Amino acid sequence: MADKNEFLLRIITPDRVFYENRVEMVEFNTTEGEIGVLPGHIPMTVIVKPGILHISEAEGEKKAALHAGFAEILPESATILAEIIEWPGEIDEDRAKSARERAEKRLSSKAPNTDIAKAETALQRALARIEVLK
Repeated sequence: MADKNEFLLRIITPDRVFYENRVEMVEFNTTEGEIGVLPGHIPMTVIVKPGILHISEAEGEKKAALHAGFAEILPESATILAEIIEWPGEIDEDRAKSARERAEKRLSSKAPNTDIAKAETALQRALARIEVLK
């Protein structure tokens, strides 16, 4: 029998089912701000923004770097369709730091052809990777 203090969380990427389990809570960034989902949440869909995904299970907490996607939230479940999501063990710290430096350099340059939105997203992704490793 399902525990009323838990709901089913599914995280799916284009190449794998990243996570599927019953959880007590999940927190992540959206374009509208940070959201926390508990069992019985009102139905909604949101756009995912780069940041740290926090999963609270009965056994403890897990973290992952979540980069982009969409989420469907229902009272009994939540499904995140992620473009990219990584567990800490899947992240190359040196590569993430290099990506941060490149993004910061692009943002600080005054070159007229710099795509600011793309550079900001790259910086958010790099920072999420670095933060999840802490």
